[in-house]
Amino acid sequence: MTGRREVQASVKDERLVLQRREQMIAGAVRLFKEKGFHRTTTREIAKAAGFSIGTLYEYIRTKEDVLYLVCDHIYDTVRARLDHINLDVRTVEGLQSAIAHYFLIMDELQDEVLVMYQEVKSLTRDALPYVLQKEKNMVDMLQKMIQRFVSTHKLPLTEDGVHLLAHNMFVQGQMWAFRRWALRSTYTLTDYTKHQTEWLIAILLESKKGEVR
Repeated sequence: MTGRREVQASVKDERLVLQRREQMIAGAVRLFKEKGFHRTTTREIAKAAGFSIGTLYEYIRTKEDVLYLVCDHIYDTVRARLDHINLDVRTVEGLQSAIAHYFLIMDELQDEVLVMYQEVKSLTRDALPYVLQKEKNMVDMLQKMIQRFVSTHKLPLTEDGVHLLAHNMFVQGQMWAFRRWALRSTYTLTDYTKHQTEWLIAILLESKKGEVR
């Protein structure tokens, strides 16, 4: 993986750095959701975090540092939640359960996912590859889950097909967050999950009738 970007702090107490940055991240997520990264000022981030602008600059150097910390934190949080899902699925019911749990994570972290989706493009050139690699790693987790199911049922789905389906599954979970303004007027999370899961599983099972390329 591309190396983690070091965010410098003048404070040497690592516990305090972690605590202050958690406050900073929580405040920044709210602001980035409402105003976007570019329209949010560091003074506003400091206020939302509950401390002064001077204190803020003891833990970061630039506003871009805050965005990096936000994106890094969100990906780590999603990954940690994914680690608690049983992705070693062999049955349709197991696959349904895994997809439902993934969509639930996206629902519970919908503000964070929305910020991540909207603002990752604003990361600095040295930070972007590291953060995008984290997303790739999560897609790889879903790809391995699908491949286990495919192998168990001896489905003639190509490696490219499995790869693309993993990306579809990943984005469909995210879509609940970044298209919620349109989706919630028609679907509950349960309805949305049911429809998307049926579609994803249908693709897998339909591959029995002919190789999906």
